[in-house]
Amino acid sequence: MSVLPYLVAVWIFLTGCYGLATSRNLVHAVGCLAVCQSATYVLLLTVGYRDGGTAPVYSDIEPGSRPVVDPVVQALALTDVVVGATVTALLLALVLQVAKRHGTVDPDELRELRG
Repeated sequence: MSVLPYLVAVWIFLTGCYGLATSRNLVHAVGCLAVCQSATYVLLLTVGYRDGGTAPVYSDIEPGSRPVVDPVVQALALTDVVVGATVTALLLALVLQVAKRHGTVDPDELRELRG
């Protein structure tokens, strides 16, 4: 097993965090947060990968004859995609409401967010 997929997941996550920290637009910040979320897809697929593994739904596979991919990791990745899409949609709806109420999506121009 190579360490490369783990490094790719870390690189994607750090790229999203950098964009989130330097963002001057709320829509861009939501997009960067979605990039951070996509790093978890790569990580879950890396954890669940097996060389020569087959899908566990086939009934003709005898137990112990060949490696089988873990279905729990696949279910977690699918759940992660659904949750990520829901969170992104909710955050974009909130950004839309901020834009309607304040007329801007620049976080520096929102006086209510200053401490």
